[in-house]
This record gives sequence, C-alpha cells and structure tokens, in this order.
Amino acid sequence: MLDIMTAAIEDIKEKAVTFADIRQESHASTQIVVINGDLRRFGRSTQAGTIARALVGECWGMASTSEQLTIETCKALLTEATKAAKANAQYSRKSLDFSSVKPIKQSLWQKCKVDPESVSTEEKLEFVMALDKSLQTDERIVNRNSAYNDTKKIFHLVNSAGSQLEWDEIRTRAVVQPVAREGNKMQFNYDFRGGRTGYELIQAIDIEPFGAECVKGAIELLSAEKPPSGLMTVIADGHISGLIAHEVCGHASEADEVVKKRSFLTNMVGVKIGSDLVTMVDDGTLKESEGSFPFDSEGTPSSRTVIIENGIYKGYMHTIETASLMGVEPTGNGRAQDYNRRIFARMTNTFFDTGDWTNDEIIADTKEGLYVNRSLSGMEDVVGGGVQCSALKGYIIKNGEITQLVRSMTLAGKVLEILPTVDAVGNDLHFSGGNCGKGEEDFIPVSSGGPHMRMEMVVGGG
Repeated sequence: MLDIMTAAIEDIKEKAVTFADIRQESHASTQIVVINGDLRRFGRSTQAGTIARALVGECWGMASTSEQLTIETCKALLTEATKAAKANAQYSRKSLDFSSVKPIKQSLWQKCKVDPESVSTEEKLEFVMALDKSLQTDERIVNRNSAYNDTKKIFHLVNSAGSQLEWDEIRTRAVVQPVAREGNKMQFNYDFRGGRTGYELIQAIDIEPFGAECVKGAIELLSAEKPPSGLMTVIADGHISGLIAHEVCGHASEADEVVKKRSFLTNMVGVKIGSDLVTMVDDGTLKESEGSFPFDSEGTPSSRTVIIENGIYKGYMHTIETASLMGVEPTGNGRAQDYNRRIFARMTNTFFDTGDWTNDEIIADTKEGLYVNRSLSGMEDVVGGGVQCSALKGYIIKNGEITQLVRSMTLAGKVLEILPTVDAVGNDLHFSGGNCGKGEEDFIPVSSGGPHMRMEMVVGGG
C-alpha cells in the first residue's frame, strides 16, 4: 500500500506544490449496550478511505474518497487537491515553509496482550451482561446502563518530504452507570475503564465489586445535601483537575486558535499565569492513555509538550502549518476525526503535573472548603478565558476533615484568576479518557488528568 501511495506522490514536486501528503485509514469498531438486562445495541462497524492534501502558498486543497486504493485513485485525489489549492492561492500573498519537515520511514504496530478482534462477540456480550448483573445489588436502582466498546484504526501515510509511515491504534473501554431513586429523589453514578490497550483491560476487571461500588455511590448520593455556592476553596480530585486542565488552557493552547488571535493566550508565552505549583503538559506518548498515538494525522511523531511550567506559560500545541507560521517545531498535535475531515491542532493527553503533597495532607491543611469528585462535563471560553466544569459530587471540609456529602455542582471562573490561587498540588496522577470535539464536531480520543489540587473557584448548583 505504501508503494502505491509513494508512486502517486513522486511527480507532485513537478506541479508547483509546496507540500503534499496522502493518508489512508481503515477503522473497525464494536459497540455493545445493555440497559436493564436488555440488549439495546450490538454492532460492528467498518470504515475506510483515503485523503490527499496539497499546499500552494498558504492554501490547502483536499480531496477524499472511499474507493479502493489504487495508484490511479491516489493520482486523481492529488490532482483534485492541487487544483483546489491553486484556485485558493490566487487570492493569497503568503507562503508557508515546510522545509523543516523531515522524512520518516517507520512501521509501528501496537503491542497488546489480547487483540479485541481475537475475542468472540459472544464473550464480549457475556461481559456486558455480567456488568449489568453487577448493578442489581439494591432495589433502589431503577435504571442500569452498561456498555463496551473497542476500536482499531490502521493508518498509512506518505508525503512529499519522503515520509512512509504505517501504524495502528487499538482502544478498549467499558462503562457502567446505575440510576438510583428513593421517593422523589433520583441520582446516578458512573465508573469506567478505558485506554489505548487491548482486551486484557477488560479481563482485568473484577466485575462484581466494580459494579457494586458504583451502585453504592449512587445510593449514597440520594442523601446528599445541596452544595454551597459562591467563591470558595476547592480541592479537586484528579478527574476534576484533569477536566480543568482540558478546559482551562487546553483548547486555548491549540495553535490554530492562536494564529487566528481567537485565544486569550495569544502572545502569552513567557508570562506568569499561575502559581509556582502549576505545571501543565500535553503528552501523546503516554503508553496506554486514550489520547496516545505514535504519529498524528500529518505523520509528525507524538511528543510531550510543556504548556505551563511553574506558573510560566511556555507554548502551544502545533500542526505543521501553525508551527511554520510561528517559527517553531510541530508538536504532533495535528489530528483529524477521520479521512473525510480536516486536520486541526488538537489535544492528546492533557494534564496538570504532580506536586509534593499527599491527598490527606491537602485535606488536613484545609480549614474550610469543598472536596470535589468525579467530572461530568466542561465548557470553555477560548476568547475570554472563562471556564465552567460540572462535578458529580463533593464533600464539605471543616477544620481539615471531610464531612457532609453534597450533590452535583458547577465550578466556574476566569483562568487567569484561578491558576494563581493554586497553593497545594498532590503527588499522584489520575486520568480520564473520552472523546473531545472541536466546537460541536470532529471528535477524537483524548484523556485528561491531574493530581489533587487546591484552588479558589466559584461554586454553584442545586
């Protein structure tokens, strides 16, 4: 396959094109959903296609197809992409320099103990049914949701710089969500296991305690009080601090927003935006995290990018285009949802790094505050620097001790006001994986994480 793609791109240099690449992808996934003992979804989907890109001046042209890959197909895509790029370039006076893109020739195949494709669909279904059964431990559970998903993506990429790459990405995930009701009160809880790993992740789950512990959390929330509100001291667990990392500076550090001056972090490199305890990283090389991969959608190797170091803002996450525009090296953050979508600067595994405190020390050192657990959702204002995160539950802290459980709440504030207040950071990391969109579409696998962190945020909820 690489030979076909390389042969097609050989003569592109003769067509006044600055840069060109061809990427072929094939995706396969299995999804099983069981609700209250009933099989609601059991599907196997596949998708394959090829995209060619051509750069003229500063303008891209793109063309994609789901037809079988042949040298004729590749040449036709390159011709179409080149025409589009040249048409757009008539109205541009700039050009991009991709001369720093170095050729890479490599095949990297993921090593997992148990390939999900080698596991029968019957075994996968039995696993999800067992998850459902594990949630049947209390009569107050009125709704049970259990799900399994695996994906395998195979990529082939060549470019006019001489790169020839092939790799795969295998991800596996399981989720449970029980809903509890007592009188007119209703609450839910959730738990999951997931990562860039094989079916061995599923085999390692001790199903009965996994489900029972999640049920216990839902039942406990039935007696939870209303959360406090106002500006207060918040201790975020690793799930919440990870969500804050993702929303606080993650999207605003994607360089395609910066070059358009749509980010509040534009021109902030070298500026102190947090306390000395704040270090934030995006790292696509972490071994089993959901946002990891060997190469991005442009063939750039994944890397560790320090975004904030000891409170100082250090830099952005780049595609080869934004790196050229800003005179830096690409960071391996050029990602597309699939072959039919454009490439954006996107996060991988984004997290606050650890500090020196133990979790118990942070709580014991807090006279009054709120200990917040389990992330739900988040929103960010990339332009204005605002953030809002939803948490599943929390605990009132009084005189260094955890007291009353409180139900879901929101945490909000301005990034440049929150980060300077961080005064305690834990020494252990926790990650949560999922899918992240650019706006309302273009979803890709990512993870976010962090240690326990203490800061000042506005709390609200009911």
